[in-house]
Amino acid sequence: MLNLKEFQQRRGQLLQKMSAGIAIIPTAPEVIRNRDSHYPYRFDSSFYYLTGFKEPESVLVLVAGSEPKSILFCRDKDIEREIWDGFRYGAEAAKEQFGFDEAHSINALDEVALKLLANQPKLHFSLGESASWDTRVTGWLNTLRTQARSGVSVPDDICDIRKLVDEMRLYKSPFEQEIMRSSANIAAAAHNRAMQFTKPHMMEYEVEAEFLHEFYRKGAQAPAYTSIVAGGANACTLHYNANNAKLNDGDLLLIDAGCELDGYASDITRTFPTNGKFSAAQKDVYKLVLAAQMAAIEKVNTNNHWNAPHDAALEVLIQGFIDLKLCKGGKDAVLESGAYRQFYMHRTGHWLGLDVHDVGEYKNKSGEWRMLEPNMTLTVEPGCYIRPADNVPKAFWNIGIRIEDDVLVTQNGCEVLTKNAVKTVADIEAQMKR
Repeated sequence: MLNLKEFQQRRGQLLQKMSAGIAIIPTAPEVIRNRDSHYPYRFDSSFYYLTGFKEPESVLVLVAGSEPKSILFCRDKDIEREIWDGFRYGAEAAKEQFGFDEAHSINALDEVALKLLANQPKLHFSLGESASWDTRVTGWLNTLRTQARSGVSVPDDICDIRKLVDEMRLYKSPFEQEIMRSSANIAAAAHNRAMQFTKPHMMEYEVEAEFLHEFYRKGAQAPAYTSIVAGGANACTLHYNANNAKLNDGDLLLIDAGCELDGYASDITRTFPTNGKFSAAQKDVYKLVLAAQMAAIEKVNTNNHWNAPHDAALEVLIQGFIDLKLCKGGKDAVLESGAYRQFYMHRTGHWLGLDVHDVGEYKNKSGEWRMLEPNMTLTVEPGCYIRPADNVPKAFWNIGIRIEDDVLVTQNGCEVLTKNAVKTVADIEAQMKR
């Protein structure tokens, strides 16, 4: 989906924030998988956010000041290469289709960049992100320094362009929100499909194939991240992704999977019994995690700071751990000692957008948690992971549960984008009977 005006407005907004100087924003390189085979190409998120342009070997240059302009450098139109590798816009068509002020061949970048950098007061660049780009840009600056006696100056100040772009990306426009709703709906349907498909004695990868089928069938371009399909004890490994074990009758299956649609990620986790029926112990822990998630979601509003959902989830979980005899003592004592971390060791969410762990600061300049604001999008994902241990009743061994949804902050509260993925005990058991 291409909304030309949206991308032009973003570039204009960034030029205003820069106020002066020049910004250099390259896209991601292609990466060799093995021999002459590449990994599927994925553009740099910030480059795409500002351009809508998906081709590799591309660079965006923005020149701020009294006559601001946006310039794209991209691959040449090359019919012979298109026969092998597919369509290329070329500079002339890219300028017209994507609304740039100028466009040039990527082969002209070194020559044109020197002219653009000369006598600029500031350089806005993501220094340290790519060693090869650091070397290239440093080379341009050093070349300009040799021209000092001719009156050429180099930028006095190098600013991290990510600080400006990341803050812009944190707030999702109506255009972005619609894509994220669609991405969330596709992922929710995929999780529901996986529940219906799962039976004891299947392999984890068989279930993975089902939700991947749904992703692609509904138009998503890729999984948003490496999917987690973790049966039984595997669910107690937070980033398990081997996805090659057999699903035992009576075990839980944790699936953490989302899709990418037009660059935007969804991120859902659901946990359910392989045989379609929760045991008593599984149900107790599941209801606890769900109560923690609902308490956290209730805190996603403009009256609260970023950490309020985590605090709310943690309070519910700690009381639940005490009630289930997993932790001993009062709530304050368990919190202060950190004893709860045996069963819950991660935070309750992260920003979501073009990256599954999206950009944006979590604290303000004073070191305080930033307030939640309309159009921010985050995940809410408490969990409980109970490995066998002497201090744990055997009925709870190897129960790993996480419940995760994608939530948009609104003027009056929040919108759960992934609400169509079933998650109550009754709804999951009904879904698995279909």
